Amino acid sequence: MSKIVYITKQQQILPTTSHYELGSIEECVDYLKDQPWLGVDTETAGKDFTRDKIVMFQIGTEEVQYVIDTRTISIEPLREILEGPTKLILHNVKFDYKFIKSHYDIEISSVYDTMLAECILNCGKDKYGYSLNHLTTRYLGESLNKQVRNKFIGLEGKPFSTEQIIYGAHDVKFLIQITRIQLEQVNKLGLYPVLILENRAVLAFADIEYNGLCFDERSWLENAEKNEVNVGIFEKDLDNEIIINGLTDFIAKHVQLDMFTPTEELRKVTVKWSSPIQVKKVMECYLRRKIDKVNAFELSKYKDQTLVIKYLKYKEKQKIASTYGRSFLKYVMKDGKVRTSFWQVLNTGRVSSGSKEDRKPNMQNIPARNEFRNCFHARDGYSIVSVDYSGQELAIIAYGSQDPVWLKCRQNNEDLHSVCAELVFGDKWHTGDKVALRTMIKTINFGLAYGMSKFKLSDTLNISVEDADKLIKKYFKAFPNIKSFLHKLGRYGVEHGHIRTFRPFRRLRWFPGWFKGIHTSQKDFKTMGAIERASKNTPIQGTGADMIKDSMWMIRKYIKRHKLPCYIVTQVHDEIGVEVRDDFAKEWALIQCRLMKEAGAKIIKGFDMTVDYTITKKWSK
Repeated sequence: MSKIVYITKQQQILPTTSHYELGSIEECVDYLKDQPWLGVDTETAGKDFTRDKIVMFQIGTEEVQYVIDTRTISIEPLREILEGPTKLILHNVKFDYKFIKSHYDIEISSVYDTMLAECILNCGKDKYGYSLNHLTTRYLGESLNKQVRNKFIGLEGKPFSTEQIIYGAHDVKFLIQITRIQLEQVNKLGLYPVLILENRAVLAFADIEYNGLCFDERSWLENAEKNEVNVGIFEKDLDNEIIINGLTDFIAKHVQLDMFTPTEELRKVTVKWSSPIQVKKVMECYLRRKIDKVNAFELSKYKDQTLVIKYLKYKEKQKIASTYGRSFLKYVMKDGKVRTSFWQVLNTGRVSSGSKEDRKPNMQNIPARNEFRNCFHARDGYSIVSVDYSGQELAIIAYGSQDPVWLKCRQNNEDLHSVCAELVFGDKWHTGDKVALRTMIKTINFGLAYGMSKFKLSDTLNISVEDADKLIKKYFKAFPNIKSFLHKLGRYGVEHGHIRTFRPFRRLRWFPGWFKGIHTSQKDFKTMGAIERASKNTPIQGTGADMIKDSMWMIRKYIKRHKLPCYIVTQVHDEIGVEVRDDFAKEWALIQCRLMKEAGAKIIKGFDMTVDYTITKKWSK
């Protein structure tokens, strides 16, 4: 039976109880200092580490759990343990890390995240729960009481109830029990290397969330105003199309006069262009047929129609104006910074950014145009060093396929798209429009990483499906190694129900809906096709994710070891941004380039990954 020790200076509690005993922080340190594994958890008064406080800190082993009332007791004496080599087990490390760092300036260093481990074990499965309650129920048959958890908010100086103390202690014990079960499965599936990778990278992602980026609100609002004006211009253009095409159902018979608006500026068209329901009626009238939706995919079938073309362009402008307009200011925190949040393991192994629940923006989707990115800047006396892999996914395809042309281009630093175009088009390359031909091949080259179909290529290049199919066949005739590489990946996923990334990490993705023999069942053709496409792109995208996460860990480790004036502030696809003191920026850029190349070399053999860097005061594309 385990023991609970409660540490507090509160006078209102009972001196004796059958559920726990009282102790001191010194006793806690003395017991914990020689333990190889410790469970750690916090209870906080809210989710915002810049504003809310830690009210309870729990730490211990399966045998003894210490529950510390941090309103009266500091955890400073635990610094050496928390920052040392002891493996700390937490659930959703980033949350606790930010609170502990913010309130105690303690940086936990060696961690095991039960949430990340569960993501790795079950990557790809649909609607698979990753909360601590999901895990305790799944592995231990225990259900956590959410009502008790919610009682930590608004406590102020009130003493903890026995129920709350037991709740906090159980979290620690459960974490250790769950870890033991997870590790058995991790080792059985050969996932230990990727588990280590994710647990190392999580602290770098936590640093990005903690550090944030300085924000220029005035410049952002100037952009917002310009975009609003642009949207208005597009709306007027759409109104004109209604009038030109004589769509009288959407033209007002009588226009309400306004003493402040010139007659020529009064709007005659009744359509609200931001309403999909209204636009659907317009398009059905204009196209003279029923349509299901007015999204880009559905309307792309009618891309030769003027109103459709103008509406799709309007939607692009309108989305930017609404997503990256005045409403974005809700993300600015009290210190003038913008902070994102990350979900670290998507199906491919890549990350997503932003959370509606926590009111965090998607920083990975900020338009890659300087008018937007330049609104984020380094603190005074610092610059942003951004380093990205040059053609990362193309390099991964070259290595995986061992295609001689692709390998030669990488080794000699040649323009891959032009070389490929020349081989695909032959004499036409020398006599035709090289820019257009290169664009076609570039589209295919990058599309390979996403399992691009002839339908997607047709839509992207604005050519017929038949011509797209011919172009793909011509391409694969010129590059049989790439065709064979992708075919093998696709068949493997269909036949085995899972796919992995490249060595040494070998991340695993499961395919829900798969069953043995699906590749021979005509009934499940659609599922089979989806699995085949995912099997082609996951090893490419996932291997890129493995590489960038390893880079992040190496960069963070170097910064901490050498105590450098550097702070990781961005991670967007294959790019990592670090805020660096001005006098050290150039030197750091070269160090970061070297570290990212070293991370690439762990996966890609035979040629070096190439990287590019920029040093700017403002975040730039």
